[in-house]
Amino acid sequence: MKGLILALAVSLTALLSGAAAAHEYEIGSVKIVHPWARATAGGSLNGAVYMTLSVASSEPDRLLAVSTPAAKHAQLHKTIMDSGVMKMRPVDVVKIVPGSPTVMQPGGLHIMLMGLAAPLTEGDLLPLTLTFEHAGTIEVEAIVLSVDAMSPE
Repeated sequence: MKGLILALAVSLTALLSGAAAAHEYEIGSVKIVHPWARATAGGSLNGAVYMTLSVASSEPDRLLAVSTPAAKHAQLHKTIMDSGVMKMRPVDVVKIVPGSPTVMQPGGLHIMLMGLAAPLTEGDLLPLTLTFEHAGTIEVEAIVLSVDAMSPE
């Protein structure tokens, strides 16, 4: 019996790991791969979401807007180095060009969530609505990883 329980636990873990690795969405020619966020520390009212975007056509597309019921505001941001200090700045759009995935990651492009309704907790799914210039609008879920996660793996 213990062997059966262990085998089921191992199978479930493998299944969930595979599901996380295959966490992707498509709309039009745009592919959204593994949207994820970091858990928020303490009483932080802000968070960030990351993902990889690519386009499978010869025409570029642009991520124009993001929204979520989990925060008052969701903005497209980039991190820059200014006089030796890392700063975050809003960007109007995120360009997605053919043949070159756009990686949103810590220290770079990201979606900034401001005014969170509740802390982001590891294991939760965060609903997001992404609006692209050509592909249209799609609802996705970002998985919340540990507070110190640096990538979706």
